Amino acid sequence: MGLGFTVGAIGILILSHAAYSTIQYRGLLKILEEEFSGPPLNVVAELLIGLVLCMYAGLCVPGKFLSIHPDSDENRIVSLPANVDFMVFNHRGKVFPSEANLKLKC
Repeated sequence: MGLGFTVGAIGILILSHAAYSTIQYRGLLKILEEEFSGPPLNVVAELLIGLVLCMYAGLCVPGKFLSIHPDSDENRIVSLPANVDFMVFNHRGKVFPSEANLKLKC
């Protein structure tokens, strides 16, 4: 676990704390019978700091980009057969009845 993962975990904790603070603030406003106009400034600052930390982690954690070599055996082209009329796909749609003239029971 590197620095990027640690920064991402801290960012998630800060975002979670900001969400908890907003919920707590709204509960306080309900007790005081005041209208919610927006989160306090410290919660907005926490959100921005958490966003920046999570974005940094999102860019650093996945690793380095690898180049694509066009002559590699791993880059094979997947082609479909010329006659696609007889292709069969197994999917969940076969569970439903295939009759088109079904009426809904109201």
